[in-house]
Amino acid sequence: MLATGECTPEDLCFSLQETVFAMLVEITERAMAHCGSQEALVVGGVGCNVRLQEMMETMCQERGAQLFATDERFCIDNGAMIAQAGWEMFRAGHRTPLSDSGVTQRYRTDEVEVTWRD
Repeated sequence: MLATGECTPEDLCFSLQETVFAMLVEITERAMAHCGSQEALVVGGVGCNVRLQEMMETMCQERGAQLFATDERFCIDNGAMIAQAGWEMFRAGHRTPLSDSGVTQRYRTDEVEVTWRD
C-alpha cells in the first residue's frame, strides 16, 4: 500500500491505531458486561493516549458507565503495575516456585487466576 502510493504512512498508522483501539474497547466492554461493572480504568503506557481515552469514554457513556483515566505520571511504568499485582498475590498467599515460573508471550489476561480478590 505504501509502495504503490495507495496511502500515506500517517494514514496507515492512524488506521492501525483505530483498529487496535477498537479491539481494546470491545474487549473492555465485554469484560464490563461479564463482571457487571459500571466502571473502567485506563492505565499503562497506552492509557496516556487521548484517542484511546475518547473511544473508551464513548463506550462508557453508551453503557451508562464511568471511565477513569489515571494521571500520566502513573501510566508510564507497566513494570510497577506488574510488581503490584505480584505483591497482591504474595500477600494472598500465592507462591510459584522458580522452577514452575516462565514467560508465556501469548498469555491472555482472562486466563489469569485472580487469587487476591473475593
